[in-house]
Amino acid sequence: MEDAPLVVIKRTGEHEVFSRSKLLQGLLRACEKRPIETARLEDLVADIEAELRNEFKTEAPSAEIGERVLARLKKIDKVAYVRFASVYRHFEDVEEFQRELSSL
Repeated sequence: MEDAPLVVIKRTGEHEVFSRSKLLQGLLRACEKRPIETARLEDLVADIEAELRNEFKTEAPSAEIGERVLARLKKIDKVAYVRFASVYRHFEDVEEFQRELSSL
């Protein structure tokens, strides 16, 4: 029997089916020109999806996905982490960006 689709609850309240490829594409953009193998990112996506299915079963908040990605990227590559965080956290100005860099 196939798993029920995992649904992402976005910040706006909209619901969207979880897309491994969409998450992987975001990670690939964040890791562009960084020494990170695609296979490692594919494993990261698979691990996060498995965790979400285990913990949330069928619906997971997008914020939870983003925070899990950030936690892993922080350990893998700080530049990729900052790139992903800048998009995910919607930095409004340079000061927010600098605060994030200082926290590293």
